[in-house]
Amino acid sequence: MTIAIIIIAIVVILGIIYAGLYNGLVKYRNRAREFSSQIDVQLKRRTDLIPNLVETVKGYASHEKETLSKVVELRNNVTNADSLQDKVDADNQLTGVLRQVFALAENYPDLKANQEFSKLMEELSNTENKVAYARQAYNSQVQQYDTAIETFPRNLVAGIHGFTAMEFLSIPEAEKEAPKVKF
Repeated sequence: MTIAIIIIAIVVILGIIYAGLYNGLVKYRNRAREFSSQIDVQLKRRTDLIPNLVETVKGYASHEKETLSKVVELRNNVTNADSLQDKVDADNQLTGVLRQVFALAENYPDLKANQEFSKLMEELSNTENKVAYARQAYNSQVQQYDTAIETFPRNLVAGIHGFTAMEFLSIPEAEKEAPKVKF
């Protein structure tokens, strides 16, 4: 009788430990998904601001049509991308072209003084910061999740339930190079 009680107690304790390990993996995975969603939200916010920016710039710099067309095209690429990494890659390209639009303001003092343009620039800048934070938070959470599914004893639970590693967001090689400063 005592042996049966001991065996039942051991099985219950092992079941509780197993459930805790499984629930921990689910928590890590869901947090990574949440941060992925936050990136989507910020990219959507950014793409929603772009048409207003383009229209504002058009009024002052109508001959910069090619740059503005490229902004719209890249905005659509971000919106239509299938995977998170594809969205981030398209967003990186969009960021490069937006820098050209921001540089246009230097050539058009009236545009630079326009309150709507200034407000949009500030909103885009704030959104850029939020996107950067969301990317960093996502990669941090992916690191925690990937570590959890690779370490013992969670790796046993992860293998049984089909938890697989998640991919980190990467930055393009061109952005890894140090900027060249010339005086």
